[in-house]
Amino acid sequence: SLPDAVSIPYADIPNFPAPRVEGHSGTLYSIDVAGKGALIFAGRVHFYEGWSLEEVVFGVRAAATAGCHTVLLTNASGGVSRGLSVGDLVAISDHINLTGRNPLMGPNDDALGPRFPDMSEPYDRAFIGTMEEAARDLRIPLKRAVYVAVAGPNLETGAEYRFLRAVGADTVGMSSVPECLAAVHGGMRVVGL
Repeated sequence: SLPDAVSIPYADIPNFPAPRVEGHSGTLYSIDVAGKGALIFAGRVHFYEGWSLEEVVFGVRAAATAGCHTVLLTNASGGVSRGLSVGDLVAISDHINLTGRNPLMGPNDDALGPRFPDMSEPYDRAFIGTMEEAARDLRIPLKRAVYVAVAGPNLETGAEYRFLRAVGADTVGMSSVPECLAAVHGGMRVVGL
């Protein structure tokens, strides 16, 4: 469905980690969209698979190095908020990192970004507004939610769900936050679904 897309298996890209999770094909697509280049990463690697966070964010950093300035992160997540139903499309308005890890730890590479990136607005509000406007025009329900990242790979206990709800989480998953941190560190605009 992507005319003229160039596909490259992650395995053919030096140092690019290949996903081991079902449903993550591990293919990079390069495509022209309305005269602008776009990279589509079909699949990602996860911290819970045993990858380091440096490997988890490799794709985001490679995209930034290639000149990408905007990142759309997607994931499948669990609903914590009682206002969500299975299958809801949700824009990530903010996140809580409960993985206990951060890909920015260790020596900072100034070529990648500043030592202390501003995370007060990790998900671009104007970008979210544009998505909401497009969703309204297409009559697609789109909700906003705070996403919490956990290390995984197990799903949460009942007590953990109650805790996550109490600290302000609406959705919970095992990805996206490390990539968001690396993207913001690299000066990229980020939106998440």
